[in-house]
Amino acid sequence: MKISYNWLKQYINLDVEPEKLSEILTDIGLEVEGMEKFQSVRGGLEGIVIGEVISCKKHPNADKLSITTVDVAGVKLLPIVCGASNITKGQKVVVATVGTTLYSEEESFKIKKAKIRGEVSEGMICAEDEIGIGGSHDGIIVLPANSVVGTTAADYFKIEEDIIFEIGLTPNRSDATSHIGTARDLVAGLNRFYNTNKYLLNIPSVESFSVSNTSLNIDVSVEDKEACPRYSGVTISGVKVDDSPQWLKIKLESIGVRPINNIVDITNYVLHETGQPLHAFDAKGITGNSIIVKKMERGTPFKTLDDVERKLDDNDLMICNSSDGMCIAGVFGGIKSGVDKSTVDIFLESAYFDSKHIRKTSKHHGLQTDASFRFERGADPNITIYALKRASNLIVDMAGGNISSEIKDIYPKIINPWEVNVNLTNVDRLIGKHIDREIIKKILKDLEIDVLESSELSMRLLVPTFKVDVTREVDIIEEVLRIYGYNNIDLTGKINTSIGSRPFPDMEKVNNSIADYLVSQGLTEIMNNSLTKGEYAELSDIIRDDDSVKLLNPLSRDLNSMRQSMIFGGLETISYNVNRKSTDLKVFEFGKTYSLNHKHGIDSGVKHYHEENNLMILATGSKSQVELGSITNKVDLQTLTGLVNSIFIKLGMPKNIKLQDKACEIFDYSLQYNLNEKTIAEVAKVNSKLLSEFDISQEVYCAIINWTLAVKYATFTDVEFVPVSKFPSVKRDLSLIIDNNIRFIDLKEAALAAEKKILKNVTLFDVYEGSNIAEGKKSYAMSFILQDESKTLTDKVIDKSMKRIQSSLEQQFSAQLR
Repeated sequence: MKISYNWLKQYINLDVEPEKLSEILTDIGLEVEGMEKFQSVRGGLEGIVIGEVISCKKHPNADKLSITTVDVAGVKLLPIVCGASNITKGQKVVVATVGTTLYSEEESFKIKKAKIRGEVSEGMICAEDEIGIGGSHDGIIVLPANSVVGTTAADYFKIEEDIIFEIGLTPNRSDATSHIGTARDLVAGLNRFYNTNKYLLNIPSVESFSVSNTSLNIDVSVEDKEACPRYSGVTISGVKVDDSPQWLKIKLESIGVRPINNIVDITNYVLHETGQPLHAFDAKGITGNSIIVKKMERGTPFKTLDDVERKLDDNDLMICNSSDGMCIAGVFGGIKSGVDKSTVDIFLESAYFDSKHIRKTSKHHGLQTDASFRFERGADPNITIYALKRASNLIVDMAGGNISSEIKDIYPKIINPWEVNVNLTNVDRLIGKHIDREIIKKILKDLEIDVLESSELSMRLLVPTFKVDVTREVDIIEEVLRIYGYNNIDLTGKINTSIGSRPFPDMEKVNNSIADYLVSQGLTEIMNNSLTKGEYAELSDIIRDDDSVKLLNPLSRDLNSMRQSMIFGGLETISYNVNRKSTDLKVFEFGKTYSLNHKHGIDSGVKHYHEENNLMILATGSKSQVELGSITNKVDLQTLTGLVNSIFIKLGMPKNIKLQDKACEIFDYSLQYNLNEKTIAEVAKVNSKLLSEFDISQEVYCAIINWTLAVKYATFTDVEFVPVSKFPSVKRDLSLIIDNNIRFIDLKEAALAAEKKILKNVTLFDVYEGSNIAEGKKSYAMSFILQDESKTLTDKVIDKSMKRIQSSLEQQFSAQLR
């Protein structure tokens, strides 16, 4: 936020240099992130002086050029070649001397001594547009005869200079989004810093406001009083829309606001002066002479001032006439709502809009305006009339016209200042120092917080409505402390510290260790937003809408709930990459999931929230490209189970983890890892129906590890290394058709029982249901690892073992070889 030093001097009897003021602003919580010098003319006309043309003759080598000698009260007369047709002897002119830099809108150039068509030229006699004081290039500037030679152009044209503070305003400081708000804080800070009472806040008077007639009446009605608790307005007739006076243009340009016309400039001026956004409507565009504040149907097209057609949301509050929308309330005007040269009568709006509604609308449309910036943080509901009168007086002064209606003020539920009780013992305790009670009272008075009652132990205060963030005792203490000065609180001579013990392993080290392992296996770490769409609950039975932690004031519909599962954010990442031709992906993410815990606090109405740490792994496409024709090594369930098993080995997980098949709406197949009747991990193939919701057409496999439980049960024992067998292992695959109700774990246990000697492991790498498979059946593709620790396996032994395994599965489960 930009704050002008010259503006501040309008409201405070300021005698402090900008550099010192910058330090004080930062000390009282308005951090100055930068300072820059502003000049009403770029470059400040430095090096440009008033001169007199002593002689003037035609250039011998150019018909349109003249050779002049110019007196600038310097050491010598300057020879200058000039191309202006209106140059003559005896004129007082504006001269840019050698070394001066002149600026145009896009570039700059430096005046140098040069030869022009064979004649020496040591300067430049300037036109208006060449030095930035006007737009004319019809000829050189000719000044009155009494102009003093040698006067600097900066002094002659009264170039204004200012210092602009760039303040990094925190979101809670809505009271400081204006020059008056900043000045109010400065009064308190300066009086405290210099231990004086001489600095006072001077707010411009609006007593001259008066209604001339009631010839232009516009009715106002507010349908949504929650979104618009207060709406004020007044009409002004007979105005003349024109350029603003120079002083107003300079004020706005100094803080980066582009002047438009006198009416719009006045509304912007009052906005930055008071913090209250205003809008001026052309009265002829208010159909039916009525203004209605309401919400319109979702999808309604509306063209804003930037000539962009936007689709309204049903949360958007609109300022409407009897037939159409005119303005997105508190955010942006409509294309037909503004004033122009043809405007004669205006309706001036000054309203208080609910911050939550404005924040949603601003986010929805991607519009961040000076008005929304202030309304989002919480404006002062009781400044609307003052700002209206202030702007009306300025409009009448600069644009003429008459105030032609009484002020309309729809304010059904008045927001009054609120009381806060402060225990002064708590002030001392939280600040860490005893502050004299009179000092506290003085600070509060300067901040316009009224002391209703005071004793040695407590105070009863009345907080003004512009202090929207000051509602509790601790907020009052913060206000006192920031004005008193953080630097004035001494550290105690002795600081007691204690080193906390770690009953649990260092989670960061554990996570980093596992992350390093996964990266070594070719995976990429990702990080998704913990906020997600609440609508995802409709896609899955693994999350429930009743358990969802919903935001009261979401930034958008896509970020309105805390995630209950990490799978949806992961699929968004997969979709984003796959649709950009990156089809081979293996990614992982550490993150938290959130849900409501209905087991606690239901009777008392208190909601308890439950958080769990998770590790998610997603894989799709190929493990790696194998350059053998079109052969690719596709990821499968075995890819994920292998990673999960390796992670469990690294964690030192107990060996009594049990595997269990599980049916799930969003997974074609799911394998659970259970320990002590709790699910620690789940490996699955994502359902194609869910994938289609994310525009993914290829297979995706996932693993979700409940990291909170996994770390809880981990023993972190050192890995026991065993010698690598001298004899190779052999892998054989079987694809079996079995009944739908048969679990993989049952098949695995049966196989291990049938071949106890050389069968080392059984893994599942594919599950298929569909064409060529009878109803009620499914196909399991399994890998069998065989190895003899004492000798190399022969084909005969391998075939015999596989036949024994296959026979056992056929007998126990009626399995058929596919």
